[in-house]
Amino acid sequence: MLDKLEAIRQKYEDLQVEMNDPSVMADMKRYIKLNKDYKELVPIVEAFGRYKNILSGIDGAKDIIHNEKDDEFRSMAKEELSTLTEEKEQLEEEIRLMLIPVDPEDSKNAVVEIRAGTGGDEASIFAGDLFRMYNKFCEVKRWKVELIDFTEGTMGGFKEIIFNVSGENVYGQLKYESGVHRVQRVPQTETQGRVHTSAATVAILPEADEFDVEIKPADIRKDTFCSSGPGGQSVNTTYSAIRLTHIPSGIVVSCQDEKSQIKNYEKAMKVLRTRLYELEHQKYLDEISRKRKTMVSTGDRSAKIRTYNYPQSRVTDHRINLTLYNLPVVLDGDVQPLIDALQLAENAERLKEAI
Repeated sequence: MLDKLEAIRQKYEDLQVEMNDPSVMADMKRYIKLNKDYKELVPIVEAFGRYKNILSGIDGAKDIIHNEKDDEFRSMAKEELSTLTEEKEQLEEEIRLMLIPVDPEDSKNAVVEIRAGTGGDEASIFAGDLFRMYNKFCEVKRWKVELIDFTEGTMGGFKEIIFNVSGENVYGQLKYESGVHRVQRVPQTETQGRVHTSAATVAILPEADEFDVEIKPADIRKDTFCSSGPGGQSVNTTYSAIRLTHIPSGIVVSCQDEKSQIKNYEKAMKVLRTRLYELEHQKYLDEISRKRKTMVSTGDRSAKIRTYNYPQSRVTDHRINLTLYNLPVVLDGDVQPLIDALQLAENAERLKEAI
């Protein structure tokens, strides 16, 4: 492990030198890539520094134990050795996790798409509940949520809602939410008091920036139309909403959240880049799903990943067989315990792959 850490430290120093090269600084795309690589190495290099200090302390304590004649000094050295040995083992475990190759997309922002599935109006209401849950979760994490496009359900909620989330390590946290979410409850429309099962699909996409995907202007058809839904004077009066069609792929993206046509165009372009980038990213996810038995972060949207059972106040994640009996708390945005458990399960699998 020391050899591997030393090689990483050398790469870190080489990146520092390279980033200060004027020719590199003039190439923005290359500079951004190097800066990203550099930031990813910082925690490992810092941990390596702490690890070397602990090893040095252990050697010093052992030397005192073997050579010092003063019993008090030797006793103090034994206590220090015990403490440092414990710290060493703990830090080694942390470093082992750091050395596992990370998903290169984890640090990206995310585009979240929630769509009502089976269950009619109740599925749309549930899609609205999921949007509120993620919105609350993002508030706690201090992430920025920007609405891109939506279609409201006839009885409330959304048939479809798309929004962008920006902040630190957004995709690395939210990626575990991709898949089919199922709800079991008595719908508002049910007069007999029977429990129904409905579903909504959540897709989490790593947001692509302009350096990830190059789109030729000639490949895009732009249409404008009037916004719909709640809003101010501009709704249904000005052609501020944007629809972009990427002709080679057939991908269509709409954005109507902003009153400004320019802002809607910028948001729509962001989603279009992300959708095109996803076509390549899906190959990576498919490769992961072939290696891993659980479907943690494989991005399989057809897979049923979680059930929200109202009568039992139960939330069950089917990928890791985790059940929590605090449904109201989870739906109020406390998704972190589920994500933490999924990350733990994924790290365990990645450690097996690395061995």
